[in-house]
Amino acid sequence: MNLRTPRTGGLALLAAVILFLPLALVNNYWYEVAILVGINAIVCVGLNLLIGYAGQISLGHAGFFGLGAYGSAVLTARYGWPPAAALAATTAGVALLALLVGRPILKLKGHYLAMATLGLGVIISIVVVTEDRLTGGPDGMSVPAFTLFGLALAGERLWYWIVGGVLLAAVWIALNLIESPAGRALRALHGSEVGAQVSGIDATRAKLGIFVISAVFASLAGSMTAHYAGFITPGKVGFFHSIELVTMVVFGGMASTFGAVIGAATLTLLPQLLTVLKEYEMVVFGAVLIATMVFLPRGFLPSLVFILKKKQK
Repeated sequence: MNLRTPRTGGLALLAAVILFLPLALVNNYWYEVAILVGINAIVCVGLNLLIGYAGQISLGHAGFFGLGAYGSAVLTARYGWPPAAALAATTAGVALLALLVGRPILKLKGHYLAMATLGLGVIISIVVVTEDRLTGGPDGMSVPAFTLFGLALAGERLWYWIVGGVLLAAVWIALNLIESPAGRALRALHGSEVGAQVSGIDATRAKLGIFVISAVFASLAGSMTAHYAGFITPGKVGFFHSIELVTMVVFGGMASTFGAVIGAATLTLLPQLLTVLKEYEMVVFGAVLIATMVFLPRGFLPSLVFILKKKQK
């Protein structure tokens, strides 16, 4: 086993970080922050497959995240479904929706595609806010605890391991997908869709498939967030959350699975660390983003790897 390859060494390093990180988490607050990092990283790993590898921009992924959260919440709180069944049904429903809307949307390119995905996210956000009898409207709604075999899964420490395990699985799936023929087809699409089609690649099928997979990642993360937090509001369904997710992917490095994880971790942790600056917090946050894009234009991790390789020569 070659530990220097991303599929083995990188995955082993991520597993080690997840395993030993609790030694540095001094209280439940930092466990909560670590869980939020994991949730964002799961979404970003899927979004990176769509944006970084397939080259298809999405400004509406918070919508899929919200559908996952509210789908599980409504089925368990309003209709009494078992949480596991609600999560499975919600994930399947989001996958079907992504399949149905993805076919016409993914025929678009560039800023037209961006506007279409933005419109989809806005529609989902409006539905969540206006259907107050189901979703609680702007005030949000309570979500029952996730129960499995009669046992309630509660507490920051337990959810840390659940989210960590799902993140590890998401990264493993992404790495294997990238190295598969389907992953090579995605990279070809990113380079030149016309060239990929000439080579015999079914561009529509490849784009639609990765769109559905990235939506499923977001939905699963949303469902876990709802059951962990025990309460959800429309804030995580809106446009700004979608932009936040895209920023994490770009910051970490597009077409880099571990870059997506690093981007999610950095931009989730940074606001927590900058709270001591009070009114200057967002100014410094923006300056960090600008500096990163100027001096590390490929994204944090790919640029760092490039610099290290250059020094070795």
